[in-house]
Amino acid sequence: MAQPTRFIFVTGGVLSGLGKGITAASIGNLLKARGLSVNIQKIDPYLNVDAGTLNPREHGECFVTKDGAETDLDLGHYERFLDQELTQASSMMAGRVIHKVIEDERVGNYAGHTVQYIPHVTNAFQEEILKASKGYEVHIVEIGGTVGDYESLAIIEAVREMRFRVGRENVAYVHVVYVPFLGASQEFKTKPAQNAVRELRGFGINADVLVARAEKPMPVGVVRKLSMFSAIPEEAVALLPNAQTIYQVPLTLEDTGIADFICNKLQLEHEKPHLADWRAVVEKATTEQKRTVIVGVVAKYLDNTDTYMSVFEALRSAAWANDVNVNIKWIDAEELEDKHPEERAQILDTVDGYVVPGGFGSRGIEGKIIAAQHALQQKKPYLGLCYGLHMMVIAAARLGGLDGANTTEVNPATPHPVIATMDGQEGLENTGGTMRLGNYACHFAEGSLAARLYGTQDIEERHRHRYEANGKYVPEYEKWGIRAVGMNPDNGLVEVIEGVDHPFLLASQYHPEFKSRPNRAHPMFRGFIEALKK
Repeated sequence: MAQPTRFIFVTGGVLSGLGKGITAASIGNLLKARGLSVNIQKIDPYLNVDAGTLNPREHGECFVTKDGAETDLDLGHYERFLDQELTQASSMMAGRVIHKVIEDERVGNYAGHTVQYIPHVTNAFQEEILKASKGYEVHIVEIGGTVGDYESLAIIEAVREMRFRVGRENVAYVHVVYVPFLGASQEFKTKPAQNAVRELRGFGINADVLVARAEKPMPVGVVRKLSMFSAIPEEAVALLPNAQTIYQVPLTLEDTGIADFICNKLQLEHEKPHLADWRAVVEKATTEQKRTVIVGVVAKYLDNTDTYMSVFEALRSAAWANDVNVNIKWIDAEELEDKHPEERAQILDTVDGYVVPGGFGSRGIEGKIIAAQHALQQKKPYLGLCYGLHMMVIAAARLGGLDGANTTEVNPATPHPVIATMDGQEGLENTGGTMRLGNYACHFAEGSLAARLYGTQDIEERHRHRYEANGKYVPEYEKWGIRAVGMNPDNGLVEVIEGVDHPFLLASQYHPEFKSRPNRAHPMFRGFIEALKK
């Protein structure tokens, strides 16, 4: 008889931004290392239907799954830590669940009953959790926000009730809390963490595991104190100070014995943990190399590194694969527009090469085009990601004599729309559901740089965009110093461009950063960093 799926619910207390996502991903990493099949899911309390419309400055990047779901950035951490591709089922926003409940009520699915948060909304959350867990030995669910937030109450109630649906023996609750250090008295204060555990208990959930976060290492006395006042065994309390790299967290948790405690609590049969590959990743990530390359990220969201989380992690992984350090330097695209040409060149020449990441809208576009033109003319390595491909095509077209060349996203009246809306989407540019999202195929030209880097001519990569390279201008590319080397075999759309007689110029319509892994750098990023070394 097949064993039932075990569930691990990860909640947070004291304050937000503690690293619940990294904690959940790390637990998943350790359980997978023990030979268990693991799935993981994020529930956000926002009333948005998906993460596609959330401001990246406030919430960080919008991560896209292979089946086209626009999700929270934590799914990127999940994929990198578990090394598996997730789907729409792993991302649940309260807005989508409540929207479905209302739709069901409108068509009479509740047979005239009064529709309420309990049981209808809570049951809807539970059904989504159960659906995502099918076929896995362990299903981990991270609850966004902080316990006690008004918008989270129905979700907390839903996961409390889960123990009755699947059996208390099949459920573990992990609570992540913060332990501040008081400089005046030079001591760690556990009272906020104790209160957070008490608050969770007030909602009917007794935590099985307590993960205590702090800015620096804590004395073992903190474990004893948290255990005593939280009624949690000492062996179930893990201290998690800030790490040199997030990839250290699974190993830190492993050293606390938390993974074994969870396996025993849930009666999970497992192998000895296989962590040699992960230890090698951490060794690379924490070893200072003799050589450093400087990457300029030409962007407009400069006040939150989470905005380009997957890009930064992909650059780091590629640096480790090339045995170099990487220094990532912001280049403000808007500021670049306002500079004198000599000042622009000085700024752009402070780095070894450029990454122009994905984005939308007109703000900073001219600065990105300036950087693309500089890379093309000065033969400096350039990696364009989605919008970065658009910027390079526009830059090359203008240098090739097409004054006013642009994307119709920014200038609908441009005389040379080298980037334009997809066929059939004209007039729908600002509506939902019109983007190309998720995996699409790409075929590389034989002998191209892209084919050499990937080691194959046929790939699939993830997309998130609405505008495309205008096909009627593709025959002109060679004259401008670029060429289209990657095409979608089904619709003929341009997927990848390269430079002609250029040390490294590569830009993709897709987002390769989403498929990069800490132990397996993405070919495009690996090639880019290798070019910087030269």
